[in-house]
Amino acid sequence: MDPATSDPLHSAVGIQGAMLGRHEQELSAARHAVETLATQVSNLTEQVHHLRLDPPATSRAFESPEPRINNPPCYSGEPTECRSFLTQCDIVFSLQPYTFSRSTARVAYVISLLIGRAREWGTAIWEARAECTNQYQDFKEEMIRVFDRSVFGEEASRALSSLCQGNRSITDYSIEFRTLAASSGWNEPALLARFLEGLRAEVKDEILSREVPSSVDSLIELAIRIERRVDLRHRARGKELAFSVAPLSASLPSSSAGSGAEPMQLGGIRISTKERERRITNRLCLYCGSAGHFVTSCPVKGQSSSVSGGLLVSATTPVSPSRSCTTLSVHLRWTGSSASCSALIDSGAEGCFMDETWAREHDIPLRQLKEPTALFALDGSPLPRIQRETLPLTLTVSGNHSETISFLIFRSPFTPVVLGHPWLVCHNPSINWSSNSILSWNVSCHVKCLMSAIPPVSSVSSSQEEPGDLTGVPEEYHDLRTVFSRSRATSLPPHRSYDCSIDLLPGTTPPPPRGRLYSLSAPERKALEDYLSVALDAGTIVPSSSPAGAGFFFVKKKDGSLRPCIDYRGLNDITVKNRYPLPLMSSAFEILQGARFFTKLDLRNAYHLVRIREGDEWKTAFNTPLGHFEYRVLPFGLANAPAVFQALVNDVLRDMLNIFVFVYLDDILIFSPSLQIHVQHVRRVLQRLLENCLFVKAEKCTFHASSVTFLGSVISAEGIKMDPAKVQAVIDWPVPKSRVELQRFLGFANFYRRFIRNFGQVAAPLTALTSVKTCFKWSVSAQGAFDLLKNRFTSAPILVTPDVSRQFVVEVDASEVGVGAILSQRSLSDDKVHPCAYFSHRLSPSERNYDVGNRELLAIRLALGEWRQWLEGATVPFVVWTDHRNLEYIRSAKRLNARQARWALIFARFEFVISYRPGSKNTKPDALSRLFSSSVASTDPEGILPEGRVVGLTVWGIERQVKQALTHTPSPRACPRNLLFVPVPTRLAVLQWAHSAKLAGHPGVRGTLASIRQRFWWPTREHDTRRFVAACSVCAQTKSGNSPPAGRLRPLPIPSRPWSHIALDFVTGLPSSAGKTVILTVVDRFSKAAHFILLAKLPSAKETAQIIIECFQNSWPSVRRRFGQRSAIHVSILEGVLPFDWGFRQSLFRLSPPV
Repeated sequence: MDPATSDPLHSAVGIQGAMLGRHEQELSAARHAVETLATQVSNLTEQVHHLRLDPPATSRAFESPEPRINNPPCYSGEPTECRSFLTQCDIVFSLQPYTFSRSTARVAYVISLLIGRAREWGTAIWEARAECTNQYQDFKEEMIRVFDRSVFGEEASRALSSLCQGNRSITDYSIEFRTLAASSGWNEPALLARFLEGLRAEVKDEILSREVPSSVDSLIELAIRIERRVDLRHRARGKELAFSVAPLSASLPSSSAGSGAEPMQLGGIRISTKERERRITNRLCLYCGSAGHFVTSCPVKGQSSSVSGGLLVSATTPVSPSRSCTTLSVHLRWTGSSASCSALIDSGAEGCFMDETWAREHDIPLRQLKEPTALFALDGSPLPRIQRETLPLTLTVSGNHSETISFLIFRSPFTPVVLGHPWLVCHNPSINWSSNSILSWNVSCHVKCLMSAIPPVSSVSSSQEEPGDLTGVPEEYHDLRTVFSRSRATSLPPHRSYDCSIDLLPGTTPPPPRGRLYSLSAPERKALEDYLSVALDAGTIVPSSSPAGAGFFFVKKKDGSLRPCIDYRGLNDITVKNRYPLPLMSSAFEILQGARFFTKLDLRNAYHLVRIREGDEWKTAFNTPLGHFEYRVLPFGLANAPAVFQALVNDVLRDMLNIFVFVYLDDILIFSPSLQIHVQHVRRVLQRLLENCLFVKAEKCTFHASSVTFLGSVISAEGIKMDPAKVQAVIDWPVPKSRVELQRFLGFANFYRRFIRNFGQVAAPLTALTSVKTCFKWSVSAQGAFDLLKNRFTSAPILVTPDVSRQFVVEVDASEVGVGAILSQRSLSDDKVHPCAYFSHRLSPSERNYDVGNRELLAIRLALGEWRQWLEGATVPFVVWTDHRNLEYIRSAKRLNARQARWALIFARFEFVISYRPGSKNTKPDALSRLFSSSVASTDPEGILPEGRVVGLTVWGIERQVKQALTHTPSPRACPRNLLFVPVPTRLAVLQWAHSAKLAGHPGVRGTLASIRQRFWWPTREHDTRRFVAACSVCAQTKSGNSPPAGRLRPLPIPSRPWSHIALDFVTGLPSSAGKTVILTVVDRFSKAAHFILLAKLPSAKETAQIIIECFQNSWPSVRRRFGQRSAIHVSILEGVLPFDWGFRQSLFRLSPPV
């Protein structure tokens, strides 16, 4: 190659090599950077993982506090409960993520809840530090592998295929069904068919006669409702429901092959016991009585059960007129005419029929069917086809049950009308078979059928309606007197879309907790009978077979009458709360502008004007000694009652609301700018209430007023003001008459000094009077300061307007003479707790007899009633502070007395928490509760003699002696005013008088102190009394000892000859001599001759017996009794050890005489 040509090539290769070198260096640097970044990412990932497991304390401070929940029940290793136990533990971990942030903490928590064999397994793997204890998920999987034996897959499918209801309730059956269904993997149609197949026949037939629901949940709810109604019919009839012979069935021979009526089918005929035995003996079919086959393959049974495409009647021949049948008197109406007849109740007929001849005689209008309907008897034999039916007729049964119905025309010469099985299913009547009368109807009948028997409100003449007391009602509204009717308000209201639903919390197992059955006195039993009679007649309650049952009892009203009460606390705890908002009084400020006339209406029997949602009535059931019943209307005491009623009234008056009407539960305020317009507004409201079956209590209404008190506020043309009664407790604070009363007032005022400018200067005249160095004398300046402070307490900025959107605090306290309460809220402006209202109440003589707990509970009840308009509508649960700790558990107590149970019904309307607060921090309501107490409480017992019988007071001689001594020795300041100071010289005489006098009778330390404390005082009174009683010789002689009495000692028997009685003893603990350390002494008690036997150690019983036999064998014939010191070695030498035929007996004696 030419050098000139190769030089550029060499130069280019060099350049490329240099570039490759640089690229390799850059690649190496990039590889190093990637490795560095990978290491950093790994470190960051590990740090994030640790942060998730254990977040820093600074971040937790901004989180909401973890809820306090109870531990799950301990797990003992039961296979079927393993997953549910772990699920409960997972819920605890999810609710308390910070407490159980580490896996080891979760594992330790689960192991701590194990008992029995499960605890043994958990302890073993924990102590072995098994790998599964490091991660909770691994531990959970291991625990499931060891203990869980849940039913899954094919096993669940097999169990589900054979599952039947049997004798249990549908509720229990559905629980097991749902459990297996969740693991079976079956689809919805298969589950529907399987659940329906497993039901009892009577419930299944009822369901198949209706439209079968498309979901399992709906099917279960329908089955539960049907079962409840079937059980109710059983209970009403007083016996187990049995399928009897249908009224139209003919008397067919039991052995006939054509008898297709199965004994347990509707309209079937039961064979007699004798006939059944005959068929079994002759190996005949139990169904048709023929030979050659059995009931499982009976062709007659198959033929009769395969009838389809037509209607089924009970038999082919008419019933005899003389036969006893269940008939009802009915009335039929059609265009221009009507007729009455008797209708036959036939549960075996699959339709409603009318006799062709009877229809023709009464000219009942008929029409042709589009397609003829086939008709079959129970044996499967065809009957003449049905060609015609009646036009819709109005059928009235029992005088008040009306409906529109068409009848199929059929030849039935002995009964004009037949009401079949579909009619019975539709109306579900409860029939008294003995009197041929209907006791009650289905719930839907009260809306669709029975209501038509009651004339509409607009058609009721005013003269026919009870006028009621319209004294306070203006004449402009007397034409609407029906809206004030008392009787209409107690009747059964119709079903509305606002019916109260009672939905249970998810995961809650029905039924609600059952209440106790209360015993009733004779007056209470009479009141119960009257209450049940009136409520049953009105239809507000019905007999029940519900699994729920709240406690029912009576409490006395102030007038002595009895009020029925039902304890629904258990139901309220598991009910989904209705959060429909109650209106805010603050929202009425603007809409009331310009109003000059006001009318306040109060609805009568408010909650009973709302129905319970159909299907939920069983949850309101209650137990009484006279039976089990359930409500059809909204009872008092349900948690959702206020929200449901507020929603109803709001929608009824929706077009008037906040225009000229303001509604809060059963209180309605109507406001207008002029009287003429106001009358029109009131008429519109009354008319609307009447149209919706809501009635007004005239005696509690206020009409056409210029100012009215409404929900704790005074409303007038000037605006809304706080009701003065809410702060009356402070306004009426009496002038202090002693230093103690003044200190009580200043203690109350001290809590609000931060809201009062220059509080120290304002209260200075009062503070000066608290000094013990000056005489207490009320002055003009003190009165001015006292009035100024009271005025400051009841005005801004101390008092704030209640805001129901923020949490309230209710502070309560009770004393021996009164109760006090303060309603407070934290202000948004200064973040301090300000009072909203004060309350104080003097206890009546009967209320003063309450114990401390009931007085504190009374304070809560009165406070909640006083501020109901704010607390009941609060969106945030409020807090009640009390210094009685036991009240924290009053809402969950199982047993309440009658008074507490009555108040519990009031508490059910509120959402609040009772919290304990020590008495030292609860001084504000304590001061309000003591407004009615005197400065010094009298400790003198009340006399039992009338004042007119008292001649004079008896003065003890010791008092005169002490008073005489006081003339020389003045009383110190520390001596109480109502006691006498005892100087030193007379103290011994006082002690002798209180302890040793004949009337005292040596009462001991407590009794002596009690006598002295009534009249006398000196600084060392208690110490001197104890010393005096301890030195009393009479008390020491009669004082009983603390040690048990000594046992009785008996002398030893006296020996009659030598070696008849011997005594054995051991001398131990001696120095060793020739290997001997023990001496056995044997003493003849007659001659006192002693023998000493050296032993190497303390022998056993058997060895001792052998030593005695060897040493004294020649003397045994005369030895009759041996004695030994009371010790374990001697007691163990029993007669079984020594020869039995030598006549040995054993006696024990004390080594030293008793003291």
